[in-house]
Amino acid sequence: MNTRTATHPVPRLLTAQTGPLLQLESTLLERAADIEAWFRQQWQHTAPPFYSSVDLRNAGFKLAPVDTNLFPGGFNNLNPAFEALCVQALQAAMERVCPEASGVLLVPENHTRNKFYLENVATLFGLMKKAGFHVRIGSLIPELREPSELTLEISGRKLLLEPVRRDGDRIHVGDFYPCSVLLNNDLSAGVPDVLKDLSQDIVPPPDVGWHLRQKSNHFGFYREVAREFGVIAGIDPWLVDPLFRNCGQINFMKREGEECLEANVELLLEDIRAKYAEYDIKEEPFVIIKSDAGTYGMGVMTARSVEDVRSMNRKARTHMASAKEGREVTGAIIQEGVYTFEKMGTDEATAEPVVYMIDRHVVGGFYRLNSQRGNQENLNAPGMRFEPLAFDEPCSAPDHDCGPDESPNRFYAYGVVARLAALAAAREIEAVSQVRAQSAPVAA
Repeated sequence: MNTRTATHPVPRLLTAQTGPLLQLESTLLERAADIEAWFRQQWQHTAPPFYSSVDLRNAGFKLAPVDTNLFPGGFNNLNPAFEALCVQALQAAMERVCPEASGVLLVPENHTRNKFYLENVATLFGLMKKAGFHVRIGSLIPELREPSELTLEISGRKLLLEPVRRDGDRIHVGDFYPCSVLLNNDLSAGVPDVLKDLSQDIVPPPDVGWHLRQKSNHFGFYREVAREFGVIAGIDPWLVDPLFRNCGQINFMKREGEECLEANVELLLEDIRAKYAEYDIKEEPFVIIKSDAGTYGMGVMTARSVEDVRSMNRKARTHMASAKEGREVTGAIIQEGVYTFEKMGTDEATAEPVVYMIDRHVVGGFYRLNSQRGNQENLNAPGMRFEPLAFDEPCSAPDHDCGPDESPNRFYAYGVVARLAALAAAREIEAVSQVRAQSAPVAA
């Protein structure tokens, strides 16, 4: 049955530079069977993340991920029509983690004033219950001493937050001792003692929280994945891969590490210009400078020249030094800026797709819109809103009877590139696990 509706069309792609992208989408359609076989082989070698979300940018001449989140917080923005798909994927994910699991403790972020995030927690909680698990919500809020019920402002749903307690090497809430712990908390402030060295299965692993994780490391793995995929699909990996460089030590407020930043901005812009010349792209190259760790769009700026970096005023430096949980930015990734030429809504808001995955399954997505930001800017900023029902196909199946840029096939292209990012994250998680295993003390 065709579920596409006219009420939620995909954004219009407002650019003449669609040649390479249409060729890319046509290639993905032609080689879909080979691509899907390749993905199946990859998942046999490397377990996928429990869940993930990927921010994409569609430039018309390039389709690439710009961020991969291992603790996604927007399940409330998914099309409810995909609920059954989410439930099946959660069952598969939990079976991979702990086949005998019956009880799951969901551990969310501490910011209970974010009404949209709380809707995400309620949605994820409901999906886990429908997947056939006993679920409770364990809070890490230090001031929470007793169970506390919240009534959500938007939906009216209720959430019962219970303080997490530790008993030996296991955690619990009340008399509920879960088989597994599901983190929806990115641990930007570090791993609290209560979550360290548990005997229970905990996903995603705490070691891939933003207290340790680096975007440059992830995109290093993604570069490898894109190259391998380029061979399978017969494409230039650059069409799905944002170039990047990084500066490991930088302090924006003290103006330390500026030489590294300026040099890498200049080199990266030169590399982008060379690719633009190769594909006869007339747009102006730019780069995005952002914290090498962290979320919520904090510490992000656009630069079109080295002078943009040199001329940063104190306000701009303060913005770049800001990170979640009050952390100080000490490293920066300089990433190829990928235009987004997609527009949506009566206000012609700039749009970018966000694709959600559970285990290896694409379970849908939505568009992030921002009418106050341009096609070269970070959209995860004030003025942001979401269009949850725009994804009326789950990004998992192409339609060979449609054109390469029609909604099911554009969504399929989104799903392919998002899965490349998930595969990179899987390899990233595996590498972190190997390092942890090597550093673990050997039992006598």
